[in-house]
Amino acid sequence: MMNSRYKRIAVKVGSNVLTRADGTLDIARMAQLADQIARLKKEGIEIILISSGAVAAGRSEVHPKNKLDTVSSRQLWSAVGQVRLINRYYDLFSEYGIICAQVLTTKDNFRDRRHYLNMKNCLNTLLENNVLPVINENDTISVTELMFTDNDELSGLITTMMDLEALIILSNIDGIFTDHPDNPDAKVIRVVQPDTSDLSDYIQTSKSEFGRGGMITKMTIARKIAEQGIHVHIANGKSDNILIDLLDSASSVLNTHFVPNEKKSSSIKKWLAHSDSFTKGEVLINEGACEALLSDKASSLLLIGVTGIKGFFKKGDIIKIIDQHGEEIGLGKTLYDSEKAGELAGKKKKQPIIHYDHLYLFESNT
Repeated sequence: MMNSRYKRIAVKVGSNVLTRADGTLDIARMAQLADQIARLKKEGIEIILISSGAVAAGRSEVHPKNKLDTVSSRQLWSAVGQVRLINRYYDLFSEYGIICAQVLTTKDNFRDRRHYLNMKNCLNTLLENNVLPVINENDTISVTELMFTDNDELSGLITTMMDLEALIILSNIDGIFTDHPDNPDAKVIRVVQPDTSDLSDYIQTSKSEFGRGGMITKMTIARKIAEQGIHVHIANGKSDNILIDLLDSASSVLNTHFVPNEKKSSSIKKWLAHSDSFTKGEVLINEGACEALLSDKASSLLLIGVTGIKGFFKKGDIIKIIDQHGEEIGLGKTLYDSEKAGELAGKKKKQPIIHYDHLYLFESNT
């Protein structure tokens, strides 16, 4: 019996892990992944699988007669490919007596707290009944502004929402390198501490052939998830037994490990941490309000520190917080609509526009 370092994890597997060079599904690799997940579940480890591969699978099946735009192409290929992908997972996991469930989602499902909690309840129900959730973006109905950056972003949202211990991001390289992986002198950065400087200079900006994201996205998501108190590992999904080796506390398998911040965030703040693309407007604040928010003391955003309001929003919407220099320092759930907030800006002895419990400040500002 292995001594696992985690008991509740999310595993995100990318398109380049699950597909061959010609775009067809790599069934052997999927079978190895299923075998590893089955072994981990037998050890009592709770797992959520976030899987790419639908578009790549569909691309190998359907060849459009006429040239399609990007969104239409994704809708066509994902509609066909998702069937192939989930059927293959169903067959593979059935061999181990594991029931899997398909969960398709869009970014819009994370927009408001009610939808967010509904999804969380769904996943909890599946896990409580020993069903393996297999999650993917619903590309058939997604449009550009509602798409996740890629499934790395989706996996981050799921991991924080479910308050898991770790997120394992499986790519087609061993982690983040000090230079291009083709350089023989390049080495994998094994550990990234919360105070480690920006890694962008090390990372190539190219994206994968079949996926939408790249290593920059993975690094950004990993740092944000680690900030929420969750371990993140970026590893090579094409390496045999990578999941087993990663979770074995005695193993030193090659990967990049983002060490989490020791300070845990509330569930609402975790939701807010991934809500920057859902903001409806902006609140401008003065220097005093900025200093209060960024101090070690827990502070709400008071109206007396507000110098202006931009955009139209309703009570309960998420808005950006802009400091005196025009820099975005955080966001939060507003207790006023834009009209009322504008009327009360600068006033004393009023209810805060953003309560501390519904406030999220970016890592670089905390």
